[in-house]
Amino acid sequence: MVVIDGKKISAEIKEEVKKEVAKYKGSAGQTPGLAVVLVGENPASKVYVNSKVKSCGDLGFYSEKHVLDENSSEKEVLELIDKLNENEKIHGILVQLPLPKHIDEKKVTNRIASEKDVDGFKPENLGKVMIGEDDGFKSCTPYGVIELLKRSGIEIAGKDAVIVGRSNIVGKPLVGLLISESATVTICHSRTKNLAEKTKQADILIAAVGKAGFIKKDMVKEGAVVIDVGINRNEAGKLCGDVEFDEVAPMTSAITPVPGGVGPMTIAMLMKNTMESFKRSL
Repeated sequence: MVVIDGKKISAEIKEEVKKEVAKYKGSAGQTPGLAVVLVGENPASKVYVNSKVKSCGDLGFYSEKHVLDENSSEKEVLELIDKLNENEKIHGILVQLPLPKHIDEKKVTNRIASEKDVDGFKPENLGKVMIGEDDGFKSCTPYGVIELLKRSGIEIAGKDAVIVGRSNIVGKPLVGLLISESATVTICHSRTKNLAEKTKQADILIAAVGKAGFIKKDMVKEGAVVIDVGINRNEAGKLCGDVEFDEVAPMTSAITPVPGGVGPMTIAMLMKNTMESFKRSL
């Protein structure tokens, strides 16, 4: 059994991006730019935003952090996005979710120019993932899952992949990405009948349901690869995933831990997408 090290793999990807940044800076004096927008004072969101800004600094990106008051109007947020869409120094725009309740997340996400949608949340980019076109941006967490598998030497083609969770951010985009890698994909959710029967068929089981310890050992096939996308707090307040790690890990051929598995990959793929957007703009 191998515990897949997401920190190590994400560091490799960031290092590759950093070298590319240095190359463009050196030859043409140009730099990728990422703008991060935070509305309100959500403590978890502040941590995420600061880690993204820090990654920009580490890689040599130009970055802007825009923090708006909790009571900012939807109009103010949309006007800021319009300005960033027009700003040639900015190649990626990220609006940290969740937004305050009076602001329509869908409207805000859709206002970002498709070529700057480095989160890969817009319908155009999700649609391109589903039909296997390469010129869209892949959602960062699903993209990170695929990179984790590939860089760990895990064959995807021909495998039975089962995803538990159907969110627009993880479950649905993963379907398109896994099909593009020639996996046979089953997606399960809260209305799935005989869930354990389905998950036990998986060569690659991906848990993205948002419930601590939801996947137990009686739901996993011996020798399966298990990817845990969940980030939860258990009753003791400890960070944990959707998989009951201690009991499931011994059955697997490879498994991701929480923390230190999929989590670090999300920011790495955001940086990779921003770099790609920058290169397309030249």
